Amino acid sequence: MADTKGIDTMDKVTSGQYINELKKRSAKARVTQQFQFIGLEIAMVLKDLPHKALYIKYAKEYNPEKLLALAKDVASRRDVKNPGAYFMRMVSEMKKQP
Repeated sequence: MADTKGIDTMDKVTSGQYINELKKRSAKARVTQQFQFIGLEIAMVLKDLPHKALYIKYAKEYNPEKLLALAKDVASRRDVKNPGAYFMRMVSEMKKQP
């Protein structure tokens, strides 16, 4: 038989409390790597925060300084209606180059 000492005295956490604790933790942003910071910076420059995870991924996989420069260039163009989509198009072109 397994040792059950201490089980009755342990505080039980309900699923609601657990969910609330996770929500509190997720509200605090934790940027620990440079590529995360640059990815978030790209999302802010392009005003496309819903896709910040994608920009973080690209900043990790490709040259982050080059991506940030590209994002700033795209954001400065007045004729671009959707900077996020245009940036993705430019990144796909950049990937094709050797």
